[in-house]
Amino acid sequence: MSSQIDAAIALIDEANAQDPNMVSADGSDHPAELIYSQRMSETLERVYPQASDELRLAIRAQHLKRWTLPRSEFAMDRKGYHAWRNAAKVMHAEEAGGIMAKADFEADRISRVQSLIRKERVKHDDEAQAVEDVACLVFLEHYFSAFAMKHDHEKLIRIVRKTWGKMSERGQAVALKLQMDADQAELVREALAG
Repeated sequence: MSSQIDAAIALIDEANAQDPNMVSADGSDHPAELIYSQRMSETLERVYPQASDELRLAIRAQHLKRWTLPRSEFAMDRKGYHAWRNAAKVMHAEEAGGIMAKADFEADRISRVQSLIRKERVKHDDEAQAVEDVACLVFLEHYFSAFAMKHDHEKLIRIVRKTWGKMSERGQAVALKLQMDADQAELVREALAG
C-alpha cells in the first residue's frame, strides 16, 4: 500500500480508537469500532485480495465513528432502524471524506470511497457488492453468536435469510465455510433450507 493509503488508514484507526464501547478480542479489551474495522479489513484481504485502494479504505471506514450516532436517537421500530442505518452511511462517508482530504486524496477518489461506504448501486457495482459481502461475513463470523442470544428463533431465521440475500454467490460460498458454533450453523442450515 502507498504511504497515502497508510496515512488514511492510520487516521481512520485513530478515530475509531476513540470509541468508548469496548469488546474483548485476543484476551483483552479494545475499542469496538476499531476491532470491527480491523475485522472488515482482514476479511476483505481473505475474500477479495486484489481489492482496489478505494475499496480497502471504504471497508476500513465502514463504521467510522458509529458510536457518535446512537441507535437510540431514532424510533425503536423498523422504520427508525432503517432511518438510523441510512443516516449512519451518510455520516461514515462524510467522516471518511474528511480523513481522505487530510491525507491529500483527489476529489474523485474521495467520492468513490464515499459511494462505496454508502453501498450505492450494490447489486450493479462489484466493489459495492464486495462491501456488502464483507459486512455480512464479518457479522456472521464475529457477531452472529452474540446477536442470536438476544433474539427469538423466527427473527433469527429471517435475519439469516435477509443477510444471505444481500451477498453475492462468492460471499455465500465463503459464508458456508465459516467456523460457527453448532447452534448458529444449524440456524443457517434451517434458514437456507426454507
